[in-house]
Amino acid sequence: MNFRHYRVSRRTRRFAVGSAVVLALAGMNGPAIWGYASHQYHDYKINQPEYKAKNGHWDVVDVPERYRINTIHAALLHTGKVLLVAGSGNNAANFRAKSFRTVLWDPAHNTFKDIPTPKDLFCAGHTQLPDGRLLVAGGTQRYEKLEGDVDKAGGLMVVHNEDPDKPMTLPAGTRFTGRKNSKTFEAKDTVLVPRAKKEQDKQTRKVTVTVSTARVYVEALHKGHQYETGLTDNYRVEGLTGKDAQNVYGIANKLSFDKKDFQGIKDTLEFDPEAERYVTVDPMNEARWYPTLTTLQDGRVLSVSGLDEIGQVVPGKNEIYDPKTKKWTYLPKERFFPTYPALFLTDKGRIFYTGSNAGYGPADKGRVPGLWDLTSNDFTEVPGMSDPDTLETSMSVLLPPAQDQRYMVLGGGGVGEDKKSTARTRIVDLHDPSPRFRDGPELYAEARYPSSVILPDDTVLTTNGSGDYRGRSDSNILMAEIYDPAANSRRAVADPLVGRNYHSGALLLPDGRVMTFGSDSLFGDKANTKPAVFQQQIDLYTPPYLYRKDRPALKDAEPRTVELGGTATYRTDRPRDIAKARLIRPGSFTHVTNVEQRSIALEFTRTADGITVTLPKDASLVPPGWYMLHVVDGKGTPSPAVWVKVPVADS
Repeated sequence: MNFRHYRVSRRTRRFAVGSAVVLALAGMNGPAIWGYASHQYHDYKINQPEYKAKNGHWDVVDVPERYRINTIHAALLHTGKVLLVAGSGNNAANFRAKSFRTVLWDPAHNTFKDIPTPKDLFCAGHTQLPDGRLLVAGGTQRYEKLEGDVDKAGGLMVVHNEDPDKPMTLPAGTRFTGRKNSKTFEAKDTVLVPRAKKEQDKQTRKVTVTVSTARVYVEALHKGHQYETGLTDNYRVEGLTGKDAQNVYGIANKLSFDKKDFQGIKDTLEFDPEAERYVTVDPMNEARWYPTLTTLQDGRVLSVSGLDEIGQVVPGKNEIYDPKTKKWTYLPKERFFPTYPALFLTDKGRIFYTGSNAGYGPADKGRVPGLWDLTSNDFTEVPGMSDPDTLETSMSVLLPPAQDQRYMVLGGGGVGEDKKSTARTRIVDLHDPSPRFRDGPELYAEARYPSSVILPDDTVLTTNGSGDYRGRSDSNILMAEIYDPAANSRRAVADPLVGRNYHSGALLLPDGRVMTFGSDSLFGDKANTKPAVFQQQIDLYTPPYLYRKDRPALKDAEPRTVELGGTATYRTDRPRDIAKARLIRPGSFTHVTNVEQRSIALEFTRTADGITVTLPKDASLVPPGWYMLHVVDGKGTPSPAVWVKVPVADS
């Protein structure tokens, strides 16, 4: 996209004079006219070339009515298009109607396309695969029911199988009747109970059979408190006879009217950007709602945390997806994290947990930052975090360039619906012999849910958030800033157009602009009496660097494949003006979580009519997949991106 400077037109000058007259009249006509005049002056001011050159500018994307969705997830694809995913969009009516939405947006032409969505991907996890597909795993099996809204007793049924020769599949609707309480409950989902494990001692030749178990959510057949249970009971499975009836049974504790949390699914999909459709692959071993997916240096994907099929945080059972086999396998050892933990691949192949997370889990477990070795399962805590009790709904970002291995945690709030929030930013250098968080410049406000985006000029844009849980008490923040890691300084830029808190996010686009999406406030007024409406507006922020007169460009824009340690040559008009080259991984953002984005500094040499860039050799610094290549001139103005594919390194 081309950006031009505009001279102040005659019409603009007339408008400015008119505004001055209105301001003069405001002194005589009171607050109403003054408010109108103030708004007019603000619009005039932010549209001045000088203001844009210093602060940037926000615009609203023109989205046709039929394509306006409750965007919960967004990912930039190597086609330059953005996948906007709502699923049921935090709307129980949509969930009941099985109305699940995905829209594919082309920012270059502002066109939209509906994508058939086979599962409710609301609150799934997603990450970029080496071939450019987007892996989407987990989502919603059932919506939460708050205490008082639950009209049928229900809860967890653990189904046992003592038969070592036969697995058992019980379909949704299977009934369990208590042997003591005589109360009947119905399975809400299909459950597969593996065969029991049979082992023989080599010396004594004694055979030991270990019962297998599976879990399923059950509900009473009828409404009313008379159907809830008290103590633990053994349940027979209706429809089973003979040995099956003896070997297969259920055990449940109290089945009650307590609050029922969201429940996850095991389903896994790959979105194919070329065919523009979802493809179903093997499901995860664990159901997950609010999981984090992190791409590893060999192209496999780590899946961590989430709420399971009965609404409990997955108890440390983490698993790996192999894009070659399309299958999931458990890590041999367990490690617990709260939901949507910020887990980054470091340049030494370890996983860095910044402490940021987006929700569920106990306040005293799995919330301390540290380095996790997947091979040994060792976890080394990283100290120094200020306001450590406000890491929920904080934003984490790998500061540019990625080679420096410096991470920033911005803002955040207390666990759950705690009113506490913070303006702290905390920075850690993992190359330090003893890594420790230290405070950076304070954020523009105490903010939950801020969205941070790495820009091609090695700065970071942070925008929006709210001071209280989900914008409660009219606490949305209409502010933005740009942070310069090299100077460790921040400055305010143009204010966003709308408030954005829970279920919002931001992505860097190939042309250097930033899109922002979503927001799911609880209430629409300061008194917290009016229900809010999901913010479906999409905005575009044009940074100051796009209001400069000249902009570099790489002329050979066709996508190409470059191996780690390899080189690529591009033509450009003024090679001497190029000051740096950056390889930026396309973002995949949801719930204050974007562990994908990273900006890698590239070595380069100038030729007579272009430049030659060289990629690093470290796969943990540059995990396989598609990247945007930007060159930046001495003024900090980036080129539009060209796409580069980094293949999986030879093992």
